[in-house]
Amino acid sequence: MKYPIGIQSFESLRNDGYVYVDKTALVYKLADTGRYYFLSRPRRFGKSLLISTLEAYFSGKKELFDGLAIEELEKDWKEYPILHLDLNTAKYDSAEALLNVLNDSLANWETAYGTSPTEVTPELRFKGIIRRAYEQTGQRVVILVDEYDKPMLQSIGNEALQDEYRNILKAFYSVLKTQDRYIRFAFLTGVTKFGKVSVFSDLNNLKDISMDERYIDICGITEAEIHRYFEEAIHDLAAKEGIGYEECCDMLKELYDGYHFETGTVGIYNPFSILNTFDSLKFGDYWFETGTPSFLVHLLKQADYNLNNLQKEQVSADVLNSIDSMSRNPIPVIYQSGYLTIKGYNKEFRIYSLGFPNKEVENGFVRYLLPLYTPVEENSTDFFAANFINDVRSGNPDGFMERLCSLFADSDYRIAGDMEKYFQNSLYLIFKLLGFYTEVERTTSRGRMDVVLKTSDYIYVMELKLDGTAEDALRQIDERGYAAPFMSDGRKLYKIGVNFSSATRGIEEWKVIDN
Repeated sequence: MKYPIGIQSFESLRNDGYVYVDKTALVYKLADTGRYYFLSRPRRFGKSLLISTLEAYFSGKKELFDGLAIEELEKDWKEYPILHLDLNTAKYDSAEALLNVLNDSLANWETAYGTSPTEVTPELRFKGIIRRAYEQTGQRVVILVDEYDKPMLQSIGNEALQDEYRNILKAFYSVLKTQDRYIRFAFLTGVTKFGKVSVFSDLNNLKDISMDERYIDICGITEAEIHRYFEEAIHDLAAKEGIGYEECCDMLKELYDGYHFETGTVGIYNPFSILNTFDSLKFGDYWFETGTPSFLVHLLKQADYNLNNLQKEQVSADVLNSIDSMSRNPIPVIYQSGYLTIKGYNKEFRIYSLGFPNKEVENGFVRYLLPLYTPVEENSTDFFAANFINDVRSGNPDGFMERLCSLFADSDYRIAGDMEKYFQNSLYLIFKLLGFYTEVERTTSRGRMDVVLKTSDYIYVMELKLDGTAEDALRQIDERGYAAPFMSDGRKLYKIGVNFSSATRGIEEWKVIDN
């Protein structure tokens, strides 16, 4: 079996014999029931392949669809003029960068359909091309835009450049509405949906199918599709990993499943990770290895965001669906980028609960952020964790605390903004990383973090204070009964009180009591 890793051309995929998870019934439904669509999905989720599939379909290339669902659905294959704009192809660091990409596509289309001396701006040229394409072919135009938001995302943090991009794109995309009579179909994809005063404010004829249950699996792979197309690969992977078939299925689900783009809908597997896993016959963090967008870190730090809230965020549908480029709230971008997904829904108040979709994302997110909030060097997280884990597993709480104290003693230069949040975020990432190797429970009580670390032989109950005393922390463990649930446990119990000092900007003292 040939896996289409990195292949975004439907024609190439079909002609070269790669496996294709058939989405063509949904392609037909899109074309048959509507005209203007927008779809938001995370990177590496198959958006470009979907655009390419639509292009092949509207080009009338019936032979590429032999044996697929659309072959039985479509009875009247036609060839339409197609304008395909791909905004993946540049580094957007100036207004000229965007204009160069637009000019390149416009010039290619003008070679086919002509131009007019009065068409001097990108939007006027686009408008004229659409009209002439219809007049010359007798068929209305199909417009496909891949990663419409790439310029906006790459310019997050540069408000002046964002304003320029917004004005250029807003005028350009508004042509879709003014030229409606010449357009058969339009489909735009992106990672995010910029709304309100942004590029979609005038384009109100687009139907957003990002949370539409009918199209929830138009990108990505469902569990049913895993077993329909990759059953043999699951057995091969299980054999290579030396595990049973059911355990292999469970691991695939735990690592790569869990994306929910609307409440109560089927879970979606990350297609890039699934294909790489079956191709290499090895579990891995494939999606994260392709790189995490720098704009996420910028947003998190700009908002001074408390990372401990990631697993318990609750937002309205309006916040979830539309990114206001003037907002400092990082959650919509983090959700739409695929680092959080829908975990629940309160129908009465129309509030969504968010969380990590799966272990690959959770693990990768922590490992990516750890060097940005602590002195741990990039690619050294495993070594860093091993030293802490050895102390925890061997029943050496003082050794663990000495390492933690040294870590914060070295990290003063990194502290910016709210110091308490800095420590909170650093500790969250450290204990989250330890949680991949040990059992970690965290609860937030009156703004302070309580931590329980568990191994096969030891239990550690920790209370963390800022500008208090280690004695205060230990007293709170006893007064609030944090250790009570573990007193009858056969494992050795340690209670650890820790105090951070805002004066020294580090751990001032800790005390350990064993039971």
